[in-house]
Amino acid sequence: MQLLDATSLGAVVDWSRAQFALTAIYHWFFVPLTLGLGVLVALMETRYVRTGDEFWRRTARFWMKLFGVNFAIGVATGLILEFEFGTNWSNYSYFVGDIFGAPLAIEGIMAFFLESTFIAVMFFGWDRVSRGFHLTATWLTAVGANLSALWILVANAWMQYPAGMRFNPETARNEMVDFWAVLFSPVAMNKFFHTVTSAFVLAAVFVVGVSAWYLLRGREERLARRSIKLASVFGLVSAVCVIWTGDGSAVQVARHQPMKLAAMEDLRQGQERAPLTLVPGIEVPGMLSVLAHHQAAAYVVGIDDLTAGNAARGLLSGEAKIARGRQAIETFAAFKAARRAGDQAAADSIGRLFDPTTPEGRAFHDDYFRYFGYGYLDSPQQTVPPVWPVFWSFRVMVGLGVWFVALFVWMLLLERRGRLGRRRWPLHLALWSIPLAYVASQAGWVVAELGRQPWTIQDLLPTVAAVSRLDVASVQVTFWLFAALFTLLLIAEIGIMVRQIRKGPTD
Repeated sequence: MQLLDATSLGAVVDWSRAQFALTAIYHWFFVPLTLGLGVLVALMETRYVRTGDEFWRRTARFWMKLFGVNFAIGVATGLILEFEFGTNWSNYSYFVGDIFGAPLAIEGIMAFFLESTFIAVMFFGWDRVSRGFHLTATWLTAVGANLSALWILVANAWMQYPAGMRFNPETARNEMVDFWAVLFSPVAMNKFFHTVTSAFVLAAVFVVGVSAWYLLRGREERLARRSIKLASVFGLVSAVCVIWTGDGSAVQVARHQPMKLAAMEDLRQGQERAPLTLVPGIEVPGMLSVLAHHQAAAYVVGIDDLTAGNAARGLLSGEAKIARGRQAIETFAAFKAARRAGDQAAADSIGRLFDPTTPEGRAFHDDYFRYFGYGYLDSPQQTVPPVWPVFWSFRVMVGLGVWFVALFVWMLLLERRGRLGRRRWPLHLALWSIPLAYVASQAGWVVAELGRQPWTIQDLLPTVAAVSRLDVASVQVTFWLFAALFTLLLIAEIGIMVRQIRKGPTD
C-alpha cells in the first residue's frame, strides 16, 4: 500500500469525493426521469389496451422514445459510478464489500437483466407480439427500473444505518448476518419509497412541462391535454407519498443521524420544542420536534450537544467518542498482534469481544466498537458536515416540492374548467418547472450525502480511512476527463430529447 503524508491524503480524499459526487450528480440527471416516465408510459399503454383507442398507442410511443434516450445514458453513468468504489474507495470496498456488494449483485442479476430483456420487446415489439404481451413487457421494464433503484438504495441506506452485520476480526471485514435486516431496515424502506416517489414527481413535471410547450405552440393539443391530466394526477399522488415518506425519513434521521438533522436546521444548541426554520428569521415553533420525534415538547439534539457532549441528555462528547474509537482500533490491533505471535489463547480472548452474541461482545460493541470510525478522526469538529449547503439544500428541496403540488392542482383545475391553454403564462410556468424539478432532486441528494459527512459508513468508517491510496494527480486527471465526458453526454442527451420533442409523435 502506498504511504501518503497527511496533506497528500487529504488531497486524495477531497478529489476522490469530488469525482464521486460529479459522477453521482450526472447519473442522477438521468435516473429519476427513467423511473417515473417508465410507469407513465405503462399507464398510457394500459389505456390503449383497455380502450383500443389508437390515440393512446400513439401517445405511449411518443413518450417511450424520450424514455429510451434517457435510459441508455443513465446506464452508462451508473456503471462508472459502481466502478469507482473499487478504484477510488478500495479500503471501503474491502471493509464492507461482503455486505455492500450483495444488493448491487442482486441489482445486476435480477433488476438489470429484467429491464434489459424486456426493453427490446417494449421498443421493437409493436405489431410483432400481442397487445397483452407488449403491455406486460412495458410494465416489466418499468418495474425492473424501479427494482434496480431498490437494491442500489438499500446499499446506500446501509451506509447511513449499518444493520444486519458483524465485524470479523479474522478478516478485518464486516460480514452480513441478517439479509432481511439489511433489506427491510426502516432507513432503507423510507429511502427507497421517498426517492422513487420523488422521481415520479420529476417525471410528472417533465410530462406536464413538455405538454405545455405543445399547447404554447398550438400543436398536438389532444395529446398535450390528456398527458397533462394523467401526469398531474400521477404527480399529485406521488407528491403525497413523498410527504409521507419524508416524515418517516425525518424520524429515522433524528434517531440514527442526529448530526445531519442538526445541520439541516443549523441547530447549534439542542432544545425542547425546537422550531422549524422556514427561512432565516421565520420559524414555526415546535415543528422540528414534531417532525423529528412526533412530539411537540421533544428535545432535538444540536451540533454542540454532539461535539461537546451533554451529560444531562446522556450524550457523549466528540472527544469521548474519538477515545473509544481508538480503543476499539487498538483492541483489534492487539488481536492481530496475538495472532502473529501465535498466542492463540490471547487471540481467542480478544476475539470474543468482537462477537455480539456473547455478553462481553455486546458490552464491547455498545461501549467501544460502535464508535470505531471516530478513532480515525483528530477532533470533534470533523464530525460536523458543511452546514450552509445542507441547510439551504433542504429548503430548496421542500420549497420546490410545495410548488410542484400547487402546479399539479392548478393544471387539473384548469383542465377541468376547460381553461387549459387559454392563458399562456401558466403554461410558461409549467415549462420552466422542468429544470426546477431537477434542482429539487439534486438538492435532496445533497442533503442525504453531504449531510452525513465525514462518514462513508455512519460512525464506522470516515472518508479518510475509506479512500484508496492513490496519487492525487491520477484522481485529478480522471476527474476532469469524467467531467468532460459526462458534460458531452448530457449535452447530447438534451439535444436528442429536444429534437424528438420538436419532431413530435409520429404515426
